[in-house]
Amino acid sequence: MRSTKSKESPLQQRVRRQRAHLYNMLIDPMQRAASRVSKVWDEREALDQKLLESIAKVPYVTYLYALDPKGIQLSANASEQGLLQEDFGRDRSERPYFSGIDPESEMTLSEAYISLRANRPSVTAIQKVRRDHQLIGYLGADFDLRYLPITKDIYTDPSRWRQIKGDPAIRGQVFQQHRVPSRLDEHIDDILPVLEELVTDNGVFHLKVHFSSSRATVWTLDDPYRYQVIEFDELVDPDICLAFPHRDYPSDAVVPEQSIKPIIQTFKHLRFADDTIYLRAGSINIFNGIVGLNFSCDGSHYIPFDQFLAKDSDFWEGM
Repeated sequence: MRSTKSKESPLQQRVRRQRAHLYNMLIDPMQRAASRVSKVWDEREALDQKLLESIAKVPYVTYLYALDPKGIQLSANASEQGLLQEDFGRDRSERPYFSGIDPESEMTLSEAYISLRANRPSVTAIQKVRRDHQLIGYLGADFDLRYLPITKDIYTDPSRWRQIKGDPAIRGQVFQQHRVPSRLDEHIDDILPVLEELVTDNGVFHLKVHFSSSRATVWTLDDPYRYQVIEFDELVDPDICLAFPHRDYPSDAVVPEQSIKPIIQTFKHLRFADDTIYLRAGSINIFNGIVGLNFSCDGSHYIPFDQFLAKDSDFWEGM
C-alpha cells in the first residue's frame, strides 16, 4: 500500500475521488454477482457459466473469476469474448490486489498496478463470497484503466508555488561550476524583445527560453499540439516574427499582456544575478499563469506569475 503520511497533492486528491466513485459504482453489482456464484461454487462448469452471465451486469469489467480463500483460481476467466480456460488453477496469492485485501471490508478495490497479461495499468475489485455467513472464497474483477469512467470535470493544476530538486550529482558539484556566456546571453537585449513580441502579438501561449543552449521552444494558438524549436540564428533576427501570423492577445489568458515584459526581464536578471547559481531555462504559460524556472543546480520552481513578479531581486539573490 502507498504511504498516506505525506500530504496529498491536488492530483492525488482527484485520484482518490475517482477511486471512491468507482468503488461506489461497483459495490452493488459485485455483491449481486457474488451471491449468484455462491450457489454453484463447487460446480466448475456451472460456476463458469454464472461468471459469464455476470459479465454484462458488472460495469466496465474486463475479466471475472473465482478464487479460493488462498488465492488459487477455481474458474476460467470470464470475459465478453467468452471463457479463458488457461487461467484455471492460477495462483494469484502474490498479486497486489489479493495481498492487499481489506479484512474489514466486503469488497476491496486495489490500487492501480501493471497487469501481467496486457502489461497495462489496471485495478481489481475483490469481493468476498460467503455461504451461510462463512467465507468460501473471493470474486475477482479486473478493470483496464482505459475503459473506466471518470468524472466530467477536467483536471487543472492549481496555482501554487512548487520547488522540485533535481539531479543530486549536479547539486553536489554546483559550487565547482561557473556560468559560461552563451550566444543568447551575448545578444540578450536583442532577443528578449523578439520573444515578448511572439507572445503578445503572434499567438505563442507557452514560451520556454533555454538560455544555456541559446534556443527557445514555443507552442502557438494555431498549432497547439506541436511545439516548435527556434534556434539562435532565428531568434537573433527580428524577422522571425514574420513567420508567425498576427494574433490578438487572448482575452481568457490568466497572465495580463502587460506582465509578459517584466516576466521576461526577470528571467534576464536571474540569468546574470550570480555566476554560480543562475537560470538555465525559464518558461511562461499565459493560460495557467505558471512561470517555470530551472537553475544551474538543477532545481526547478513552478510559480504563479503574480507571486513571481512580486519577489524583488533581494529575494532571488537570497535563494
